[in-house]
Amino acid sequence: MTDVPPDPAVPPALQDDKTMPIIVYACYIAGWVTGGVSSIVGLILAYVSKASAPEWLQSHYVFAIRTFWLSLLGGVIGCLTLIIGIGALILIAVGVWVTVRAIVGLSWLLKGEAYPTPRNWML
Repeated sequence: MTDVPPDPAVPPALQDDKTMPIIVYACYIAGWVTGGVSSIVGLILAYVSKASAPEWLQSHYVFAIRTFWLSLLGGVIGCLTLIIGIGALILIAVGVWVTVRAIVGLSWLLKGEAYPTPRNWML
C-alpha cells in the first residue's frame, strides 16, 4: 500500500472513507438491471464526491467518470450500428467492459490503493 499523506482540507474521518466510491462502482454494476439509470446516479455521485476526496480516492472517481463517458460513447456507437447487425454485440461488449472496470476498480479500492491508471481506456 502506498503511503499517501493525509489531505489537510479533508476532515480526518473522510480520509479513508471508501463508502461513496463503493456505491459508485455498485451503481455501474447495477446498470445491467436498471438499464443504465443507476450508472447516471453513479456518475453524479462521482462528480459530487471527487472535489472533497483525498487524492487516492480522486483517482477512483476519475476512473469511474471516464468509464461512464467512454461507455456512453460505446453505447451510442452500438445503437447506431444496430441497423447493420453488429450493434447488439457492441452493446454487450460495452456492458461487460463497464462491469469489468467496476470490479477491477473495486479491487484496488478495497486494497486501500489509488487506481494506478485512471485515465486509461482499458484497465
